[in-house]
Amino acid sequence: MSPASTGASTVVGADVSVPAADSRVSPGGPGYRRMSFALFLAGVATFALLYSTQALLPLISGEFGVAASDASWTVAAATGGLALFVLPMSALSERYGRRAVMTASLAVAVTLGLLVPFAPSLGALIALRALQGAALAGLPASATAYLAEEVTPKALVTAIGLFVAGNSVGGMSGRVITGWVAQEWGWRVAVGVIGVIAVACAVAFRLLLPAPRHFRAGSLRPRVLARTVRDHLSNPLLCRLYAIGALFMTVFGGVYTVIGYRLTEAPFSLPQGIIGSIFLVYLVGTVSASTAGRLVGRLGRRGALYAGGGTTAAGLLLSLAGTLPLVLLGLVLITAGFFAGHAVASSAVSKTATHGRAQASALYQSAYYIGSSAGSTVGAIAFHAGGWAGTVGVGLLAVLGVVTITVFGTRAARLQRRRLATAA
Repeated sequence: MSPASTGASTVVGADVSVPAADSRVSPGGPGYRRMSFALFLAGVATFALLYSTQALLPLISGEFGVAASDASWTVAAATGGLALFVLPMSALSERYGRRAVMTASLAVAVTLGLLVPFAPSLGALIALRALQGAALAGLPASATAYLAEEVTPKALVTAIGLFVAGNSVGGMSGRVITGWVAQEWGWRVAVGVIGVIAVACAVAFRLLLPAPRHFRAGSLRPRVLARTVRDHLSNPLLCRLYAIGALFMTVFGGVYTVIGYRLTEAPFSLPQGIIGSIFLVYLVGTVSASTAGRLVGRLGRRGALYAGGGTTAAGLLLSLAGTLPLVLLGLVLITAGFFAGHAVASSAVSKTATHGRAQASALYQSAYYIGSSAGSTVGAIAFHAGGWAGTVGVGLLAVLGVVTITVFGTRAARLQRRRLATAA
């Protein structure tokens, strides 16, 4: 699974330089297991906190007497805060160190997580969640750079894979745990439990993570960063990939923000614990994203994007059915299509960028989480106005956007090849 498809962000400005005699750690070497487990726990804490309210939105709506569109801001504010602060937090890690930024980010995030259950109003809850998302931006922004600097190249993929696994496990388990706890004791206790789990993960992370040995502090260099960002945003292909990532996440964020409301209503009337367990469908995404490379090998990048979009659209249409098995099958297809398309688009970003690949990937992550925030909000508004069919309509429009952008990219590539052939 790519870092983007699980929530893990790519680092801005990471510059890895090591001495000729490589002293970085490797599997079996001193500190490797501690390092890997520490970052796994950091990933669990980060994404358990980030999405802790998503499975609880119907209960939050009930307590505060608000519609789905209002309650959805508890998710959108957190992902939006992360999206806005990925680049700044990455720049801070270049100056003050990866471990320092990760530690500070987790400390602030878990402190806020312990305050969330006591939010006196929806506005206060949304504000706390926005601050929590901004704080959490420091984790994914620094973890990959830390590993790239401290782990041997051959072991890097495995080490990053464990961090990504922590992201996935945290995002999924946070939703499942809150669902079952809330069924018995309410949403405030549920998010409090996640806060306590995150505190334990944060403490273990800080105790286990070895001090960096290869980090070299640099300046923040805002002008250089701004110039690189400007270059990427002027690249048409990169902009298309950013838009595709945002649109895919609009579908995904909208569906999983609203699905709890639909399943609590007739004809399903499911209890909160079962609704939380629906997020186990995320495991399908792990398989889907891991096979995206083979899909690209067979169909090409654009063909794989068409396949991901088509699968997502089929799932959206199937989810309109009135029987639970068909709705669940629709969620499986939506999840599989989203993660496949997302993996293809995010991996294409680093291949497309000719310089500043870290910044290019971080911009993709920003677009990704902006799409999550937009999907959560717009999908909930559509549900309030037109029921589940309204949310599906928003999703289908987003998929149409993916297909339209991909068609445009295909034509642009053909024109470019013709120009090159003519020039030759």
